[in-house]
Amino acid sequence: MNRAAPISINAFPASKQEAAWRETLAGLALVARMPKEAVFHFGEVSIKRSPTQATFALLRSRAQDLVPLAEAEPQILIGFVNYGRGHLTDSGRRAAEFADGDLWVCDPATRFSVQFRNDFELLLLRLPRERLVGRLGRAATVPTLVLGESISALAARPMMRALAANFAMMEDGDVMAAEPAITELVLSALLAEARPEEDTATQVQAAHFARVCGQIEARLREPDLSVADIAKAEGLSARYIQRLFEGQDRSFSDYVRHRRLEQCRLDLVNPQHADRSIAEIGFRWGFADQAHFSRVFSAAYAISPRDYRKSAGSTVATRWTRGRPMHSGSRPVRPAPPAATIAPDAAGAEAPALAVAERAPTEAPGHHHLPVSRDTVHWGYLSRTIPPVLRVRSGARVTVETLTQHASDDAERMIEGDAGAESVFRWTRDFKAVDRRGAGPVNASIFGRGAGEGFGVHICTGPIFVHGAEPGDVLEVEILDLSPRPCANPAYAGQAFGSNAAAAWGFHHDDILDEPRKREVITVYRTDAAGESGFAEAVYSFRWVPQTDPFGVVHETIDYPGVPVDHARIEKREGVLKGARIPVRPHFGFIAVAPRETDIVDSVPPGYFGGNIDNWRAGKGARVYLPVAVPGALLSLGDPHLAQGDGEISGTALECSLTGQVRLVLHKRGETEKVFLNGLAAPLIETPDAWLLHGFSYTNYLRELGRNAQSEVFKRSSLSRALRSASRATRNFLMERYGLDEDEAVSLMSVAVDFGVTQVADGNWGIHARVAKAIFEPPGD
Repeated sequence: MNRAAPISINAFPASKQEAAWRETLAGLALVARMPKEAVFHFGEVSIKRSPTQATFALLRSRAQDLVPLAEAEPQILIGFVNYGRGHLTDSGRRAAEFADGDLWVCDPATRFSVQFRNDFELLLLRLPRERLVGRLGRAATVPTLVLGESISALAARPMMRALAANFAMMEDGDVMAAEPAITELVLSALLAEARPEEDTATQVQAAHFARVCGQIEARLREPDLSVADIAKAEGLSARYIQRLFEGQDRSFSDYVRHRRLEQCRLDLVNPQHADRSIAEIGFRWGFADQAHFSRVFSAAYAISPRDYRKSAGSTVATRWTRGRPMHSGSRPVRPAPPAATIAPDAAGAEAPALAVAERAPTEAPGHHHLPVSRDTVHWGYLSRTIPPVLRVRSGARVTVETLTQHASDDAERMIEGDAGAESVFRWTRDFKAVDRRGAGPVNASIFGRGAGEGFGVHICTGPIFVHGAEPGDVLEVEILDLSPRPCANPAYAGQAFGSNAAAAWGFHHDDILDEPRKREVITVYRTDAAGESGFAEAVYSFRWVPQTDPFGVVHETIDYPGVPVDHARIEKREGVLKGARIPVRPHFGFIAVAPRETDIVDSVPPGYFGGNIDNWRAGKGARVYLPVAVPGALLSLGDPHLAQGDGEISGTALECSLTGQVRLVLHKRGETEKVFLNGLAAPLIETPDAWLLHGFSYTNYLRELGRNAQSEVFKRSSLSRALRSASRATRNFLMERYGLDEDEAVSLMSVAVDFGVTQVADGNWGIHARVAKAIFEPPGD
């Protein structure tokens, strides 16, 4: 089985992306026609090939027309539109409109075109023409058609949707099983819905023929199957059935033999039947004599069954590796149910934010202040639907206040007396200031933990609308300064506090030595509020014990953000980490523009849009570049950290509320002086002395993992995938920024670029690559 790896066009330099997309489509015998003056933004293709000469491909891209490659061998195309709208044309004539969830068939012999008017995801099955042509009547072509409401079409759609949603996980056996199942359903739908002009049979005869063919398919394994058997089963005369086949220019026996040979051909190359002998496969489909089977197979396909099986054997390349091959195990991860589809509550915390947006200044670049309050935050999720709380122009400076979601670990030190924090964290038996906390359902119908279910945890300040920002542009967030949020409690004047949770989702949690082995431990730290000391120190720690929130829900673990910790129920351990001075590296763990793929996105897994990157280098003096995905960019900042080590092993950093000074600069695609930003597909951090390129297990998991992406990403992440992503991003950057060719970039990555683990705490694991500027800019030059 030849199974091509997913092809992300974003792995190529921007100047080569459109060419790479076209080359990949050519391998599928397709040509892309882009709208005039359109700029190619993204394209992703995953391909799985079958030795039966069928190909599955999952394509995602922007509006364009797909037409058959003229010089390619024509194959039937069956397409399922997971999302997207457009229409089919047949030899220049519009055949039909299609939309999300539609299933269509095209035959290159009629010079079709598939015209998408917007972003789309398409699952494509390419088949040799003989799989359908000849089984539909006398017509030499298959009609270009959007299949309607026949029972077979209704059955095929959910099957195609399931394949699209799980495409990355499809194994060889899945591919082999899916192809004939879909083919037969589509054939049945065509027989029911299509009426080729060349076919003179009446509708009654066509219906009879479809029933007869279905009966034959069900009984192919009977070696003595005869026309009389079919006639008896269908209540028709044998002579009438023979005439039906004569109307198709073939005989009953020829048709049965052809269908048996096709099934044998599939089984000969199916890995699930590799242990079956050729004789067994022939007998399985009604050939009682092996010699006879070999003769008719060779006559039909000009190759013997044995040679056919050898020629179509597995072609998966075996990669040479050092050491003993390892099979990656799995570990429990933070639960992440499928994404909710409901929008934020109209009466929730988002509603007051609209009023703030309406009051927000929209003048030329200036200095804006975005204070933190229940009206200016969204908790645990990103969304393209949240009204902006501030509107600015490129070049604006913004003072942004951010809160850590862990402040409730010690409300006395991190909330009390602080009006902004109290506004957000207020929660009584009768009132909850910010109800939705996560991307789950508001009614807490899955685990009953609370609105949003905690599927996403970060308090995000924003979003900020940047005038002129459009998809394809890049937003630069320059971090001018960062400082701890001072404790407002007079008892701790001049200090600031933060918290670290060694939590159940931490990488360490399944490898604890001491009892109890499933414990979660909170450590509270302090630093000076002026941020001058440069270090933090631990104050005390405690083990999490079940906490009852103000609404009466018991939280056995740290499973919902912002649950007030009752300090009367905990046992503090004083003097922990005595003598240890933690280097302070204030940074935003969360910097994101809104993703375009869906309305509500869990704040935990990072992606192409940024988000929960958790790279401590996103601090003072850094510039963070993010690819814009929606109009206005809709920037949000949060998850403030006082310190963090690479990896974030325990599941959290030193979580501490911070206030930042940032400057926002918009880089228009094709117009920026920083040409290496054109086509940027993942977050990029620039510091005074280095570039930080980011890779994730799935750069765009919202597209790559289908409908259940927000749960699947927690199950599927691996550091090997993240490293592949980071190496591609780095290769791309070196070629675009410094003009290296591919071989030069690969060599440099191995001898001078440091790859490190950013985090293994956020579902979508991260690897970053550090490219020192000094490599190309020696001191004194």
